Amino acid sequence: MERTYAAMTLERLFSEHPHAREFFSALGLSALPEDQTLGRTVAALDEELLLDVGIERQELLGQFCDYMAGVERLRNQQQALVSSVTVLGGHDKSGNPENFRLELRPGEVTCIVGPTGSGKSRFLADIEWLAQGDSPTGRTVLINGAAPDLARRYAVEQKLVAQLSQNMNFVMDLSAEEFIRLHAESRMIADPAAITATILELANSLAGEQFTPVTPVTALSGGQSRALMIADVACLSSSPIVLIDEIENAGIDRKRALSLLADQDKIVLMATHDPILALMGQQRLIFKNGGVSSIRSTSPAERANLTLFEQMDARLTAVRHALRNGEEIAGNF
Repeated sequence: MERTYAAMTLERLFSEHPHAREFFSALGLSALPEDQTLGRTVAALDEELLLDVGIERQELLGQFCDYMAGVERLRNQQQALVSSVTVLGGHDKSGNPENFRLELRPGEVTCIVGPTGSGKSRFLADIEWLAQGDSPTGRTVLINGAAPDLARRYAVEQKLVAQLSQNMNFVMDLSAEEFIRLHAESRMIADPAAITATILELANSLAGEQFTPVTPVTALSGGQSRALMIADVACLSSSPIVLIDEIENAGIDRKRALSLLADQDKIVLMATHDPILALMGQQRLIFKNGGVSSIRSTSPAERANLTLFEQMDARLTAVRHALRNGEEIAGNF
């Protein structure tokens, strides 16, 4: 492979493998003669320049080949199709068996409800770690009807689960645009600028308050941060399972957020105390004493109530806007 790349002109190399340019740019070697072969270009590099970038001439081609091989592995390591996730019941805090077999499929939203401390977050953790009877609850998680192999269960780069937690804090000194573009480039997206623009537009459609591409991620509000990450997970994450731990107080368009994830064929599990969100799912798990006490499908009567609750919520939202704008809370809302 080293000989193959060495014999190619840089023009052809960058044309056939656009990501190859990033290797040299990262080393500060961006101004290279593209009409020359890679081998001749490396042989002609100034010794002081190589010393500045901290690489030996004889090692440069080898490191380039390792980089190219790594990129190909990343591209080929697409998530195997996940057609179903099965959760086999374990036991509650008292040791009582749960006695359930739950099937989760792409495009479905399953809600998790129950009092604080009833075991909702533990259930999400069991899914995230693909528990095999080795968690405190004794539950077992199957992928496509079978136990996941160790490579999949403990994979770092190719996680099956993306989790959106209640609190999100950014520490990177980047703008929202730079942050998303960095993620897109790390996944070798063909047109990172286009997907970045799409994600920012979607995020602003979810957020209660708009932000610009140049807004620092550290300056985003909680709702804006959650909106940005939901759009990012929907469009860029290869993880087929999304776990959400409460979004009712995040200041985002909750219904649109769930629809966005479901439309991308994500398996969505969401812990919530919000009756509107709970009724948006196809089913909900009711938790008590650290275990699943029952599983309830959303009925037609509940769907009818959902419409009523949404109307009530819209009126409350109007009141909140009026309060924020300093208006008098009087008359009809």
